[in-house]
Amino acid sequence: MNEYMKIAINEAKKAYKKNEVPVGAVIVKNGKIIAKAHNKKENKKISIYHAEILAIIKACKKLKTWRLDDCELYVTLEPCLMCAGAIIQSRITKLYFSTTNEKFGYISSIDNILNKKNNHKIQIQEGMYKKESQKLLTSFFKNKRN
Repeated sequence: MNEYMKIAINEAKKAYKKNEVPVGAVIVKNGKIIAKAHNKKENKKISIYHAEILAIIKACKKLKTWRLDDCELYVTLEPCLMCAGAIIQSRITKLYFSTTNEKFGYISSIDNILNKKNNHKIQIQEGMYKKESQKLLTSFFKNKRN
């Protein structure tokens, strides 16, 4: 499990080097990585090119289905509302994220609503490699402000 978050952090580092908000995502099924991605919103000039969305698109293409049942998503930052919706719609089973997103994070709301009123359950765990993810994000935004 920790190895997948390390790969997500490496994806975030790729985004950082490309002047993108450093977020990386990895999707795993049956212990095998089926997709990985990082933010590309700035470089591609497309607002929905978040790491999670790009990883979901790749995973759907690879598995030839929109249902990502039994898949796990590892992401370095708590997903936003848009990405949370995509996670739900794609039926991802487990979500692991490193650090919370104070401004745009939406997972706590999803956890409270979805898992009480819906057949589709998502197991959620946060905090894995939290310091590494926070350090990347802090450094990125500090450099932006200078």
